[in-house]
Amino acid sequence: MAQFEFPVLFGDIGGTNARFAVQETPGAAPVVLTHDKTAAHPDPSAAIRAALATSAVAPPRSAILAVAARVDGPAVHLTNAHWVIEGERIGRDFGLASCRIVNDYVPVAAGAAALDPAGRDRSILAPVGPVLSPKGGARLVLGPGTGFGAAALVPYGKQLAIVSTEAGHTDFGPSDAEEAAFWPQLARIEGRITVESLLSGPGLTRLHAGLGGGERDAKDITERGMSGDDPAAQRTLRVFSRLLGRVCGDLALTFLATGGVYIGGGIAPRILDVLNDGTFRAAFEHKPPFSDRMRQIPTCVITIADPALTGLSALACHPDRFAYDGQFWTA
Repeated sequence: MAQFEFPVLFGDIGGTNARFAVQETPGAAPVVLTHDKTAAHPDPSAAIRAALATSAVAPPRSAILAVAARVDGPAVHLTNAHWVIEGERIGRDFGLASCRIVNDYVPVAAGAAALDPAGRDRSILAPVGPVLSPKGGARLVLGPGTGFGAAALVPYGKQLAIVSTEAGHTDFGPSDAEEAAFWPQLARIEGRITVESLLSGPGLTRLHAGLGGGERDAKDITERGMSGDDPAAQRTLRVFSRLLGRVCGDLALTFLATGGVYIGGGIAPRILDVLNDGTFRAAFEHKPPFSDRMRQIPTCVITIADPALTGLSALACHPDRFAYDGQFWTA
């Protein structure tokens, strides 16, 4: 992997928020510039220009931008917002030597490479279920937020291969009688019920309605459910937790993620008490004939606000450690 020229511009661009930072030298702490609504700017260059204007940091020489979309061509359309992101255009707009565009869970995976939920990192990781030491092997990062992102970190020789996925767009169905009873009431998107259509902010709204609670926004459902004053919202969060545990277990089994499952996104840190009531782990572990193996895999929630920032710095400072796909432009 080619080296980055410093200073490096970092971007963490989601369907709701866009965050920017600059790291001036390897090993230096990134300087956070802005944390704005994506919809507040017409395009990424306008957002970057506004972010750089807020600080006296040195002009960036290269950039790596993590975006909430599949990165498989020169023009990347955000999945849940209107921006089109082109590495070449951004590189030319700011006179960069290089610009890389990656899926938003690539840096989250890179940042999880050395996390230890049973040791030094307990201040930024909240365990879900028992506190377990991760074994060697693959690690899984995922998160319900505006959408549902997921990536695996797989040891390969001396490198760590980051495999971004579109797991959020896989089909999702009921697994027991309770789920079968309400599943027909769930709203479909283009005829489908997917992981993301339920395990996301908009998914909370669909789930609440499908369970008979009516239309409410995700923030309201979360607050009312956590307060204990609204039985319908409480049930929604319990079902959400069970479904999330099931999906986390399926993906952990898919990648044999013995190194642990690390949950990001904006929803999980707000519902930790629900995730820890036993429902999540029961669904996570119920994978016969591999239930014993599943019980040995740690699951935890990343509690820092911007986990991608640590990962973007790791990608820039240690480019030979990671192998990953994306859009790479050089001048």
